Amino acid sequence: MDGTGTQVGEQTRRWALLLAAGVLGVGAVTGAWDDSPPLGQPTPGHEASAVALGAPPLVPFPGTGYRFLDLQDDGLTPVAWDPCRPVHYVVREAGSPPGGRELIEAAVGQISAATGLRFVADGATDESPSPARPGYQPQRYGDRWAPVLIAWQTAAENSDFATDVVGQARSLSMTSPGRPAVYVTGQVSLDAETLAAQLTAPGGSALARAVIVHELGHLVGLGHVDQASEIMYPRANRVITELGPGDRTGLARLGHGPCVPEL
Repeated sequence: MDGTGTQVGEQTRRWALLLAAGVLGVGAVTGAWDDSPPLGQPTPGHEASAVALGAPPLVPFPGTGYRFLDLQDDGLTPVAWDPCRPVHYVVREAGSPPGGRELIEAAVGQISAATGLRFVADGATDESPSPARPGYQPQRYGDRWAPVLIAWQTAAENSDFATDVVGQARSLSMTSPGRPAVYVTGQVSLDAETLAAQLTAPGGSALARAVIVHELGHLVGLGHVDQASEIMYPRANRVITELGPGDRTGLARLGHGPCVPEL
């Protein structure tokens, strides 16, 4: 798969679900997606707390089946979201299959519980996903980093969904001088047509939710793994629809990211 995502097939293609990895941008405070020109930055410290807003749970049976998409300069510590402020997200609901909102809420809840990160739903938006999406959009979202965008798309809008890819995700990380990088915004795209068809099959709801959990795993910093028992395995199936021990261990580590109020 290209980018961050999940592949779901159809019954004629064995409903093989391929999950894509995240595309990350690490840059200066004034950075933006890909090679887009800098568009400024919000006033630093929006909603920043002096302490983490939550904490990941202890993992009773830690696993080794996880890896991170991006590391700090030390080559060991993962880039993560700032746990001292909430992760806001908006949903473009156009094209959503029946029950799509509930699927997203359930998936967000799983990732929030596994990381300790506090997610806040900001409602609906008409914004479309874009590889060049600016991280700062004051006219649309005010003086803050743009919220995470979750959108349903068709193959006509996203040509990758004409292949086996059924989901994509990417996060934008930023740095401030002398401070570690943290993710400040991101986006998730979901194949509306293929997942709608999947929902009509037995066990389809659990598999569709697993696709979204996989993409949100990329959003918060997990990469693909070789262990087929983990949700972050690049090809989904009807058997593995819940977070595995490696998934949970990696997500818990990502919940212990640094607080960077300078951004």
